[in-house]
Amino acid sequence: MASVQCGEVSLAYEDEGSGEPLVLIHGNPFDRSMWRPQAEHFSRAGMRVITPDLRGYGESTVVPGKTPLETFAGDVAALFDHLGIERCVLGGLSMGGQIVMECYRRFPERIRALLLADTVAAADTAEGRSVRLRTAERLLTEGMDGYAREVLPKMIAPAHVTALPAVAEHVLGMMRNTSPEGAAAALRGRAERRDYTGMLPRISVPTLVVVGTEDEFTPVADARVIHEAVPGAQLTIIRDAGHMPNLECPEEFNAALTEFLAALPAPAAAAEG
Repeated sequence: MASVQCGEVSLAYEDEGSGEPLVLIHGNPFDRSMWRPQAEHFSRAGMRVITPDLRGYGESTVVPGKTPLETFAGDVAALFDHLGIERCVLGGLSMGGQIVMECYRRFPERIRALLLADTVAAADTAEGRSVRLRTAERLLTEGMDGYAREVLPKMIAPAHVTALPAVAEHVLGMMRNTSPEGAAAALRGRAERRDYTGMLPRISVPTLVVVGTEDEFTPVADARVIHEAVPGAQLTIIRDAGHMPNLECPEEFNAALTEFLAALPAPAAAAEG
């Protein structure tokens, strides 16, 4: 584990392998370990895989209050600068996917291709905002344990809670170990996020959209909205997976991402000095 200072915040991250960079952004309330099957697979396959802990999560600094997606995106840009990454494949799941969309809005020239997994482009409805804000208050009052146990059968497909005990334990552990202050700050920020739907037709890099058939938080219909709006986007629907297909069905997820990466145009050669 390494870390980088972004203003008052220290961000922890893993940097594995060598080659073209693949940066993966975790969702809420998780940490960088959710990408372990992808980091191991793609670093062995000849890529440089970078998985940060977002501020408020994992081993990064916890910042209470409210963390907008713009702040998370600024941290990603600072990480790029620290690691000397000019362009990369940038992927995210759920909240991570929304952070990826904000990154594309802010610095598209630094992104070679996009992975948008189990995420939604639209802003929250009034009810959605209310639910996020109530959940934030609940986490601060009650802590993470009750919430984590309650939402586990939504984070992964209900059948996988018993069929994949190691995955269930990993997901539950990430949620229980997340700082309530960090998760609440992110929930407040997401409640106020912009609507990215209008930006989707302007995305000009190759884009892979992935979703699980059993995802209750971001159903297949939400993935189709992104797929149909982004020019030339590819859609992979992973059967029997819930909100975290990268952990529930890593072979299928990795195969889809492998095929997508293999079809990317070769990165532009650096200009000669």
